[in-house]
Amino acid sequence: MTELTPACPEFELIFLGCGTSTGVPMIGCDCVVCQSEDPRNQRTRPSVLLRTPRGNILIDTSPEMRLQLLREKAGPVHAILYTHGHADHLFGLDDSRLFARALGGKPVPVYCETEVETLIRTVFSYAFVEETKRFPSGGVPRLTLTNIEPFKPFDVIGYEVIPMRLDHGKFKVLGFRFGDLAYCTDVSRIPDESFALLQGLEVLVIDALRFEKHPTHFSLAEALAVIEKLQPRQAFLTHMSHSFDYHAVSANLPPNVQMAYDGLRVGWSGIQPNLIVSLDNPVSDVVNL
Repeated sequence: MTELTPACPEFELIFLGCGTSTGVPMIGCDCVVCQSEDPRNQRTRPSVLLRTPRGNILIDTSPEMRLQLLREKAGPVHAILYTHGHADHLFGLDDSRLFARALGGKPVPVYCETEVETLIRTVFSYAFVEETKRFPSGGVPRLTLTNIEPFKPFDVIGYEVIPMRLDHGKFKVLGFRFGDLAYCTDVSRIPDESFALLQGLEVLVIDALRFEKHPTHFSLAEALAVIEKLQPRQAFLTHMSHSFDYHAVSANLPPNVQMAYDGLRVGWSGIQPNLIVSLDNPVSDVVNL
């Protein structure tokens, strides 16, 4: 199920998954939402894809990544960004082994914090040994890992991305700002420095796990309070549990707030190209949508 606003936008945000770590329906649960036939109540693990004229940018590799990308007929992925290394955001990475084929055999650029790189090299160690490096393209993931730090903008396929520190309970994760769009999943508190970087947004995607408070995620009320302060033109809730029935909750949300659902597509005004990088290191020869 998809929704496109406006028609055929140049920049598009696709919600590949908007569920919590267990997914919805949840194994062994017979609640109303888990038994619902409404496809908007069926939520795979959280991830989004940003479609741009220069290529596709994937945020996180959920365990359902392969199915999500096939469902959306997404085409090749040209770069991967990681918010953090928890299993529901990382464990689909093995299926990225086919991405390099679309890049002419070149490794897929991956941007993450140092701790996430350590996890990737541990969990997917077979992708980094000399023997598998000689495998044909598609045998193991081919990755180029680049470390990023909060508040230090970096370039992805010719666009500037601003990483922001977010608190995920006792864990530290990253949110990302792309022009006037920001993606902030798995967050229980937004530090002041990051809050300042979330002003003036057209689109905000933000964590809202359940109605009750939670030690590592925003509740619905907490997410709505952040949205009220930031006043984005449109906000979308993600990382939602089986507490939320799509229609029941949607009926009581403010006009500028919407529950995301798997397959939702949102057009927005986009990101200005990083002209210095574009001139010095053009990506048009490797990006072919």
